[in-house]
Amino acid sequence: MRIENHPVLTFDRQKEINFIFDGKKLKGYEGETIAAALHANGIKVLKHDDRPRGLFCAIGNCSSCLMEVNGEPNVRVCVEELKEGMIVKTQDGKGIFKGGEVK
Repeated sequence: MRIENHPVLTFDRQKEINFIFDGKKLKGYEGETIAAALHANGIKVLKHDDRPRGLFCAIGNCSSCLMEVNGEPNVRVCVEELKEGMIVKTQDGKGIFKGGEVK
């Protein structure tokens, strides 16, 4: 779900790229945020704590959008740019680095 035409705004979308989310191959646009690409692909729940969480602040100040990106936990996907081939995973809890160190 994307806005394709708008009476005031224009969209300068870059190259369409592929990325993986929870094992599924999805498409997005290079340079848009990961959260925007997920939303456009119909994914509204970004995190589960005591209940499902969606996009909240969209400026990187809260922790509602923390996900694992390319093996790194606690990435704020609302401000992280999407790149070709990224592997994005839903994160449960605080996120643990390989080796057991909690961030």
